[in-house]
Amino acid sequence: MTVSTRVDLALLGIRGTPPVNRTGGAGPTDDGHFLIDGRSAAIPRNPNSPFVFDGDRVMYDGVDAGLQVESIARPRFYDLTTDDGVPFEKIAKLHGANVLATTVVQTCIRYREDQRCRFCSIEESLRSGSTVAVKKPADLAAVARAAVDLDGITQMVMTTGTSAGTDRGAKHLARCVRAVKAAVPHLPIQVQCEPPADLATITDLRDAGADAIGIHVESLDDDVRRRWMPGKSTVSLDEYRAAWREAVRVFGRNQVSTYLLVGLGEDPDEMISGAKELADMGVYPFIVPFRPHAGTLAVDVDKATAPDPAIVEKVSREVATHLHLIGMSAAEQRAGCAACGACSVLQNVGG
Repeated sequence: MTVSTRVDLALLGIRGTPPVNRTGGAGPTDDGHFLIDGRSAAIPRNPNSPFVFDGDRVMYDGVDAGLQVESIARPRFYDLTTDDGVPFEKIAKLHGANVLATTVVQTCIRYREDQRCRFCSIEESLRSGSTVAVKKPADLAAVARAAVDLDGITQMVMTTGTSAGTDRGAKHLARCVRAVKAAVPHLPIQVQCEPPADLATITDLRDAGADAIGIHVESLDDDVRRRWMPGKSTVSLDEYRAAWREAVRVFGRNQVSTYLLVGLGEDPDEMISGAKELADMGVYPFIVPFRPHAGTLAVDVDKATAPDPAIVEKVSREVATHLHLIGMSAAEQRAGCAACGACSVLQNVGG
């Protein structure tokens, strides 16, 4: 598979609904999960895409696209329920072939329309009834144990909506990590949250058992941040830099990552330069194309579209080249979005 084809898939999406898919929620969503040429790939589901998955092949305008594609089987842990009767599928989801992912608090103080990140739909899956608002640590521990035993899960990602407290949701993350580690001690876990006001909270997350951390800024351009993330942009880039530095000190080089979204209007060369600076300080810059999907303000109000494929490929290639130069790779991360890589093309170009 050429890189350009992988970029086209990431942007144009695919018609068809594979067994493992997701609608609504935090982060990139409305996708189907596949193995493409042996790598996990989270591909947007788009009824208008020229790519069609027929169960065995990907067709492009009626012609076999020549990709080695496997759908990922529905995990067996989805068939189980908690003691209270909550389906395990509502507590955590399979991402890619071997990642267990959950949003431990499915509400966010920034979800008012004038504050909301315009690419986010964290509360939509809650409104549709496909998840629960707050995941109990004991339930997450039970799900993780089952996912490891039944489906061979090898890592876990825990994110959270932002709370009103100064920890911004990190305290509940720590409780959840402790419970899962007690049940499955050797399961690597990445936690994801905004920079906490008290940086000692980052050590608390490490002490709870987290192996890696994602502190996601999405853009390093303040004008872009104010336009796309009006609430989140009130946390300054200086606060992010302080949190990244402390996280690298606590978790180690290349066990800290941040999302950078291509397609929000940030100058590509400035994004590349900023990504290189992040990498040099020990933070893995996870380059991901902006994914328009229903339920977000970006689509429902702004009518935003996917970025130019050439820009996605340019940014991904140049950042991957720098990562290779300084000896930083996703494969060395213990857990997390960058370690999985399904939402990006960085791993396809050597990142």
